[in-house]
Amino acid sequence: MGARTNRSGTDLLGIYLNDHLAGATLGVRRARSLVEADSERAPALADEVRPVADEISEDRAALLDIMRRLDVPVRRYKVAAGALAETVGRLKPNGRLVRRSPLTSLVELELLRLGVEGKAALWRSLRQVADGDRRLDGAQLDDLLERAERQLDTLEQLRLRQAAETFERGDVRLPG
Repeated sequence: MGARTNRSGTDLLGIYLNDHLAGATLGVRRARSLVEADSERAPALADEVRPVADEISEDRAALLDIMRRLDVPVRRYKVAAGALAETVGRLKPNGRLVRRSPLTSLVELELLRLGVEGKAALWRSLRQVADGDRRLDGAQLDDLLERAERQLDTLEQLRLRQAAETFERGDVRLPG
């Protein structure tokens, strides 16, 4: 039997949307960081990620707009936690001490893809309840979901290409 909660559906929606806002904050920062870091080392990759990064930023703005329409207050501590998590995430070892590893771009593309998967789940969840809540625009949510699916396709193509380039360079040796 599931645990009971004293929270209303509205409270739970606020928590859910603020959690996604924290993730969106992390995603915007990670996407911009990837574009900036690869601008010199891998300008073609940066050029291909830049439009996705711009859309991720626009999607975060759309989420903030939806939260305003639903009268869900922004929990600044969650936004700050998302920004902090992104900053700390950049400190992870990447096989190189001083300079950026080709593996870093691959891992960052994977992280972006996971974030977009979460965002698509958000849009699907909101779309599920949009017909019963006039404050939610079903057409907007359909558009946001379609854009997230395009972003997923783009990021997956870039991820696969980056994996091939990284592992074929000899920077990483595969067993076998």
